[in-house]
Amino acid sequence: MKGLNGILDSELLNMLINEDDKSAFSELYNRYWDKLFGAAYKRLRDVEAAEEIVQDIFTDLWLRRGELNIKSELPVYLFSAVKYRVINYVHKQAVKKAFEVKGAIVYSELDNSTEETVIANDLKGRIEKHVTLLPDKCREVYQLSRDQYQSNKDIARQLSISEKTVENQITKALKRLRTSLNSFFL
Repeated sequence: MKGLNGILDSELLNMLINEDDKSAFSELYNRYWDKLFGAAYKRLRDVEAAEEIVQDIFTDLWLRRGELNIKSELPVYLFSAVKYRVINYVHKQAVKKAFEVKGAIVYSELDNSTEETVIANDLKGRIEKHVTLLPDKCREVYQLSRDQYQSNKDIARQLSISEKTVENQITKALKRLRTSLNSFFL
């Protein structure tokens, strides 16, 4: 590497932009990395984030060297880049934090699946228990209607009773179940 210590920033920048000079880039990197890191760390108090921001600035400087048009002094440009990247970083962290908080709230509200399954199974067990306590004909009509999904007409034909009797038996079964399960919903 050439001795670039005494060369002005503007000349190094010119060498970087016009000649793709890696040694000019290395010199700028060595001159400003610590200072930029200090500026980022001062605002963030996070070593990793500060290092990442400075590294991104230099990566961007190298990758965009052919299209750069820096009108201010290089230190002003670099420290402005730190400032805006810090602002973006803080904003992203705030959004991420808000999302995590909202996500945790939504997740806790939505993830009651175990509790809901237990309640549903308990209810199903209680219904089955109370169905067994129904009178024989009433239980038979109820089970054909609710468990086997048969129509009132089919039940009437199968049991040789009128459709009106089927309706009465289902109404009777539902009323008894409702009354006996009322305490479950309190």
